[in-house]
Amino acid sequence: MSMEPKRRGDTTQSSRPGDELAYVRAWGDVPAFSSEDAEGRFWASHQVDPRLMQMSIHRNDVRESTTITLRFDPRMLSRIKRIARRRYLNYQSMIKQWLSERMEQETRE
Repeated sequence: MSMEPKRRGDTTQSSRPGDELAYVRAWGDVPAFSSEDAEGRFWASHQVDPRLMQMSIHRNDVRESTTITLRFDPRMLSRIKRIARRRYLNYQSMIKQWLSERMEQETRE
């Protein structure tokens, strides 16, 4: 077996010595199995390409958060901050929690 580095698009064998598993580069390449034994034989000779596995990991949103501006009545904001302090929370986190809870409630209805 050649020790050349793997080339993009190579679907056959790994270039590492002793690692003779074929790469699965697309989920469509995995056949429908008639039995667990057939599936076991397939995976004994194949492995999922690390890039395919990485792409398959669900990511909600790459950004952590988006900044928005909300205008509150000063008295309302003071009340919100007071409630948050009693709960040992950051008031912005508490508002996000409230919004999230309400969205779940609205979705259920």
